[in-house]
Amino acid sequence: MNKMKTKYIISLLLTVLLVSCNLDYEPLDTYSDITEGVSEDSVQVVFKDKAALLSHRQTLMNLFKNGQEHWYLDMLLLAESHSDNAYAGSPNAETTPFEVNSIEGSNTNLRRDWNGHMGNIAQANKLINYIDMVPDASLTTTEKAQYKAEAKILRAMIYFDMVRIWGNVPLVITTAGDITSETIKEVYPAYFPPQTDALTIYQQIEKDLLEGVQFAADNSPSDKTLFSKSVARAMLAKIYAEKPLRDYDKVIQYADQLTTDGFALVDDYSTLFDVILTDPDAPASQENKAIDAMARNTRETIYEAQFFPGNASWVTWMFGRPLDDWNNAFTWAKWITPSRDLIKTFHSEPGDQRFAQTVVYYEAKWSIYYPASNYPFMYKTRSAYNSIIKMRYADILLLKAEALIGKGDYNGAAQIINQTRRRAGLSNLPASASANKESILKAYMKERRLELAFEGQRWFDLVRLDKVEEVMNAVFAKDEGRPAQAYPFTSLSYVLPIPQDVIDQNPNLVQNPGY
Repeated sequence: MNKMKTKYIISLLLTVLLVSCNLDYEPLDTYSDITEGVSEDSVQVVFKDKAALLSHRQTLMNLFKNGQEHWYLDMLLLAESHSDNAYAGSPNAETTPFEVNSIEGSNTNLRRDWNGHMGNIAQANKLINYIDMVPDASLTTTEKAQYKAEAKILRAMIYFDMVRIWGNVPLVITTAGDITSETIKEVYPAYFPPQTDALTIYQQIEKDLLEGVQFAADNSPSDKTLFSKSVARAMLAKIYAEKPLRDYDKVIQYADQLTTDGFALVDDYSTLFDVILTDPDAPASQENKAIDAMARNTRETIYEAQFFPGNASWVTWMFGRPLDDWNNAFTWAKWITPSRDLIKTFHSEPGDQRFAQTVVYYEAKWSIYYPASNYPFMYKTRSAYNSIIKMRYADILLLKAEALIGKGDYNGAAQIINQTRRRAGLSNLPASASANKESILKAYMKERRLELAFEGQRWFDLVRLDKVEEVMNAVFAKDEGRPAQAYPFTSLSYVLPIPQDVIDQNPNLVQNPGY
C-alpha cells in the first residue's frame, strides 16, 4: 500500500468516525482527566488513578438512568406498541411502523437505540479492558474483580437487549487503539466489526454473568441501582429461558437463588408504582402535586433507576399526565396508548387490582384512538420521581413457572401463577387450567401480560414462546382501534432491521432477512 493511498484511507476513516454517532468503540486518542497516555514501558494508561476509575464506574452505574431514550422509552415502544398491548400513541414516522408492522432500516428510533447500546458497550469495555493497568496501589485485587464484574453484568444486559432486537450483532469485547499508517490493518476491523451469530452472543452474555455471580457484590436491600450478584442471577434466569441457551433447570436454579437472596413479592402491587401526594386522599392537581415515589428498593425490585426531587426523570411526560406537575406537557398526544385488547383482557378478570396501577383515564386534548373525554394512558410511570424498574422478582418468578411448564409440571406452574394472582386480588386458577400444556401455557401468558404490562416484556414473551404470528396476525381483526396492518408477521419478524445508516458506515454488516 503506497503512502498516498494509506493517507487517504486514514483520512476517510477519521471522517467517517467523526461524523458517525454509532461508534462501536470509544477510541482513547485524546487526553482528559482519565486518559494519561503512555507510561515509560509503553503501556497505555487510561485511568490515571483509583479516583479516575471510580469516576468512570459511576458513569456506568448511571447509564440506565441517563439513557432513558434507548434503555426505556424505545424499549416500551417495541415491547408494547409492536405487540398487542398498546397503540403507538402519537402516530408519526418514528412510532407508527411499530404499531402496524412496517419497520424499516431507516427508522430513526432503531438508529438511536443501536448507537446508544453500542456506545454503552464501549464504556463498559473501557473499564473491563483497562482496570488492571491502573497505577494505584490503593486499588485492591478484590476491588478490581468486583468493578470488572459489574461492568460485565452491564455489558451482558446491553447485549441481551441487542440480540433480542436484532439477532446477529457485532460482538465487541475489546477497545480499539489509535488509527495510524502502521496500525490501520489491525484497527480497521475493530472499528467496523462483522456480525456474530446469536448463539455466540448469548454464550458471551452467559460468560459475563457467571463472572458477575462470582465477583460482584451481594444484593443490597437498600440500593437496587447496583450491578449485584442478584442482577446477574436474574439475568441468567432470563437468558436460560431463551431458545439459544434454553435450560429450564437453570432457570429454576437461579430463580430459587433470588429467593434465597431475599427477594419476594411485595404485599401491595401499588407499592411498586405509586407516589406520595401532599394529601393522599385527594386527586392530584396543580395544587396537590406528587412529592415523591411511594417506595424505592423494595424487596421485589432487582434493578432500578431512581429519581429524586432535583434529579427527576424527563420521560414521564412522554406517556401521560405527570402527577408531580399536572399540566406539564399535556398538550400533545402521548406514546404507548393502552390497547382495547389489553383493557378487555384486564376486564376478563373482575377485581384485578393491577388494572388501576396500569391504566388511567383522563380527559385529553386529542381523540386519536379513543374519545377525548375518556382517554386511557399507561400509568406505571406517573411522576418524575418514580423508579424505572428494569427487573423485578415477579418477572423471574413467572419465568420459573414457564420452566416448570417446559418440564411438564403444570400444577407447580399453576401454584406460582396463583401467587401473583392472589396478590392482585384474584382467586386461584381453576383446576382445568393445569389440565394440559395448552391450557396452562394460555393461563401463563395471560398472567405475564397482566402482571408485566408496560414494563417492556410482552413482545419478547411472544417471540420467546413462538407466538408472534398466532397473536399478532389475529389482533388487528379483533381490536377495532388498531390501524390497518401493513404486513403480516412471519418467522422473519422475530428480529428487527439493522439501521441502514449503520450498514452504510460498516461494510461488514448484512441486513436481516426480510428487510
